[in-house]
Amino acid sequence: MSNVSLRLSRKIALIFFLTTILVGFTVLRKPSVTHLPGASPDDYAKEDLTRIVYPSLEKIRWHAHFIQPDQTLESLYGNDWIAVARFNRIDRRHVYPGMTIKAPDIIEDIRSYTPMPTLYKPAEHHEKYILVDITEQWLGAYEYGKLKFSTPAATGKATTETPTGIFRVLTRHLKHTSSLYKTANDEEQYPMDNALRFHFGKDNVSYWIHARDLPGKPASHGCIGLYDEEMQKRVFNTPDRPVLRDSQKLYEWAAGENEYEDDSGDLEELEDGPVVEVRGSLPVYLDRPPLQK
Repeated sequence: MSNVSLRLSRKIALIFFLTTILVGFTVLRKPSVTHLPGASPDDYAKEDLTRIVYPSLEKIRWHAHFIQPDQTLESLYGNDWIAVARFNRIDRRHVYPGMTIKAPDIIEDIRSYTPMPTLYKPAEHHEKYILVDITEQWLGAYEYGKLKFSTPAATGKATTETPTGIFRVLTRHLKHTSSLYKTANDEEQYPMDNALRFHFGKDNVSYWIHARDLPGKPASHGCIGLYDEEMQKRVFNTPDRPVLRDSQKLYEWAAGENEYEDDSGDLEELEDGPVVEVRGSLPVYLDRPPLQK
């Protein structure tokens, strides 16, 4: 063999050797995925909604579903996405890859789901009565004790809980904004459309029912937030086609122009507004995701 051929063979052998080491090192550093990803049991951000216990779900069969990169509520459930969103107390903006939701085993079980009682005796002598259940993260609107409609709600989180007790709608403000908090990008004050003030705290802080994001868990600084995708579209440019308008529905029912005079959109005190009862305590958070049957 000539010297030239020998040197070429040695180069080829060296290249093969180095390539083998490089490939082996890469495999060791980044092993192949052998199963689907799952939410961490040590989920301090509580992005696994199966850890939140709502008493009304005890008799409804459901399973955990981990949201994959190409999945949305619409792609998973079609026209039933609204029922699943309400079931999880979450909006579309907060359903993202890497989180886990409660997925009903049978979609018919949740189409008319509400944890609020159909009849509520304390409200039977009131033309309009608002009941907020912190444990269930839900709000019910009653007329003479009968449930007119209900909606998921996001109440105050731990350390900034929503006050409990009997209150009354005191003020309406169609385009209210927070004087204390800004949006996540810190560009503007947090919007509080369709705002109904029901309480002044001892520290002179106001508590409102208003439009906000619903992340599937208690999340506010004490106010009570309801769906309003039109607000989300205006502020966050999502979703493309707003559908959920629960804060608007409650505002019109409780303090709209059918009940009071023309609404200028400005801050306005109300006389004899609906009673607001806030009851319960924060829902239980499991340390680990529950075992699925």
